[in-house]
Amino acid sequence: MDSAIQIGSTVHHNSTPAPAPAPVPAHACSGTLGSHLARRLVEIGVRDVFSVPGDFNLTLLDHLIAEPELNLIGCCNELNAGYAADGYARAKGVGACVVTFTVGGLSVLNAIAGAYSENLPIICIVGGPNSNDYGTNRILHHTIGLPDFSQELRCFQTVTCVQAVVNNLDDAHEQIDTAISTALKESKPAYISISCNLSGIPHPTFARDPVPFFLAPKVSNHLGLEAAVEATAEFLNKAVKPIIVGGPNLRVAKAQKAFVEFADASGYPIAVMPSGKGLVPEHHPHFIGTYWGAVSTGFCGEIVESADAYVFVGPIFNDYSSVGYSLLIKKEKAIIVQPNRVTIGNGPSLGWVFMTDFLSALAKRLKKNSTALENYRRIFVPPGIPLKRVQDEPLRVNVLFKHIQDILGGDNAVIAETGDSWFNCQKLRLPENCGYEFQMQYGSIGWSVGATLGYAQAARDKRVIACIGDGSFQVTAQDISTMIRCGQRTIIFLINNGGYTVEVQIHDGPYNVIKNWDYTGLVNAIHNGEGKCWTAKVRTEDELTAAIATATGEQKDSLCFIEIFVHKDDTSKELLEWGSRVSAANGRPPNPQ
Repeated sequence: MDSAIQIGSTVHHNSTPAPAPAPVPAHACSGTLGSHLARRLVEIGVRDVFSVPGDFNLTLLDHLIAEPELNLIGCCNELNAGYAADGYARAKGVGACVVTFTVGGLSVLNAIAGAYSENLPIICIVGGPNSNDYGTNRILHHTIGLPDFSQELRCFQTVTCVQAVVNNLDDAHEQIDTAISTALKESKPAYISISCNLSGIPHPTFARDPVPFFLAPKVSNHLGLEAAVEATAEFLNKAVKPIIVGGPNLRVAKAQKAFVEFADASGYPIAVMPSGKGLVPEHHPHFIGTYWGAVSTGFCGEIVESADAYVFVGPIFNDYSSVGYSLLIKKEKAIIVQPNRVTIGNGPSLGWVFMTDFLSALAKRLKKNSTALENYRRIFVPPGIPLKRVQDEPLRVNVLFKHIQDILGGDNAVIAETGDSWFNCQKLRLPENCGYEFQMQYGSIGWSVGATLGYAQAARDKRVIACIGDGSFQVTAQDISTMIRCGQRTIIFLINNGGYTVEVQIHDGPYNVIKNWDYTGLVNAIHNGEGKCWTAKVRTEDELTAAIATATGEQKDSLCFIEIFVHKDDTSKELLEWGSRVSAANGRPPNPQ
């Protein structure tokens, strides 16, 4: 059973009740709601808060700025502030953004929905109406013109795990602490609305330092854990050629270390689902590639689908990850390990069994079996040698990613935008400690610009390499300016192929062609001589080689924006296959009535 979270209360261990503290006169209080919230953000690990000012949140922003351990980063729009909090949470474990009521809240909503789908705890704070306006018949600006102020709250109820509307100082402390605790415990976003007139008023509940923030660890049901391990060990030890596939829920379970322990002990080959890339160590000697059905990396899909037992650790099976529901996986052969549940084939499904506990215990019960790994090594043929190029031949996308592979190190992180970058980046072999992020479940185009800003701000020890298509970039381009203001040194490869290429492969039409921009000219205009920024246009491999040499050499401390011109039909073969299968899944006729 999950232990209680002890926040905002004091536990006494002696038998004599502690004397009640003397009441603090209101005039003697120096603590405020704003300072308490700022302190709590620092305590949970937030150091940067992404914001857009609006009249309902300005006083609150003053209190966040006054906290010496918090850095307030102003973004160009609320959507990007939310995406930045998403990227920050991927690197730091939690993120935060602050916007204003309704016009800001509904603008950030799409980013918060994406974070919900990807199990990211984000504290989304909204500056709300004056507390005196609740329950009145007044009509306020930044609303839809009705005296009911609940539209924003009702929207957030569907994409956050907890909502707190703080319009009374007496219970503000409890509301804020409960919302933050719930977000961290469930690894989902929280919504906190704070009335614009409350953040600076002293109140007795904020008069002293708050009780330190504490989340008790979750502990598996002992009998359930034993039963799950027993049944799984029996299932796997009878298998001839079992394999392991890591999925995206490894992150929310914080089980990467236990996963490696299990892989080491078993001897089984390790594959990764596309949305789990970056959570499984690709330098591991048992790693065989990405399992993505028909578009798996070479020889990986065949080994997975021919196994007689597969352990899926933290999978999410949707139409994208299953390539239009075409995976050749049989339930009776599968062990499905989720953050708090284990399902063994067609047999038992045991809850309140936590992934880390289960994998560590299972590792001690398995017989080593490397049959499937030996089969993979027996059939594996290294990738072919690229064709010789002619002088000034237009750059091909596969050549671009060969050069990106060559510069990857443990001090990098890759951010892949929705589209063909999914497939091209999936084929990159990540060195030890190299980060990797993309948004597969939600798949919102434009996500990567804000996420790159947030991730780079959180992981200052890594140089981010972002691969972004031109169509996606047009959605969220403005916050390149925030990257420059923050002194970030990301390398952005802008892949200019004149349209929404991922949509073309699903269903083509004139709506997939976009107006071409002078992208480097735009970034130069945003740079405007302030801060460190360098741009280049690339059309050939020689130009690419020179641009990368500059970006990693004399411009290594600058934001580097490299525009890559490629043919509109130059796509990965995986996108062609995936697009046709997703199109078929989307186009299924209605079932007969």
